[in-house]
Amino acid sequence: MTWDVTKLRGPNKGEWHHLYAIIDIYSRYICGWTVEAAEDSRRAEELIRETIERNGIVPETVHADRGTSMTSKAVSQLLIDLGVTRSHSRPKVSNDNPYSESQFKTVKYSGDFPEHFNSLAHAREWCEGFFSYYNHEHRHSGIGLHTPASVHFGTADLVREQRAATLADAYARHPGRFARRPEPPEIPTKVWINEPKQETEPARQSI
Repeated sequence: MTWDVTKLRGPNKGEWHHLYAIIDIYSRYICGWTVEAAEDSRRAEELIRETIERNGIVPETVHADRGTSMTSKAVSQLLIDLGVTRSHSRPKVSNDNPYSESQFKTVKYSGDFPEHFNSLAHAREWCEGFFSYYNHEHRHSGIGLHTPASVHFGTADLVREQRAATLADAYARHPGRFARRPEPPEIPTKVWINEPKQETEPARQSI
């Protein structure tokens, strides 16, 4: 699981709303989110607690960057109490939280993303619609063109079987239309924030 906070432009110059989002990095499912008037470590702690309780699963690891809320005593103590491993981006490394960064880019490049939000209620209403669409309708290229909800709740394997049957039927009917026998995209079995480097055999030294 990974989480982060980004700013959403408010109605006036220098006024910002703060979007918190928690992501299951395997399924890309947005497990929890909120929009608040300010970034606050206590609200972050509450959101993480609420998200874990609602989903009924304590994650092994929670990753975040090194922002004030992410390294706060409130959040750290919650994760310690739950037995969750805390993971943080490396100092001065800007791309160590890629799932959250990619998610926020998807939010802000959405076709109907407003130039600014008129109020906190406006921001929350827009995000409610966006995250519902993203979780349940958006076909994500990183998870075999399934929806995050399908992968998260375990229906993706059945969907893939149905796709494979449809493609096999199409190939049997019109094999000349295909360069090779079509197969649906694979669903990844592992995901990483920073994938461990493969160990290699040490180079032999001549004597």
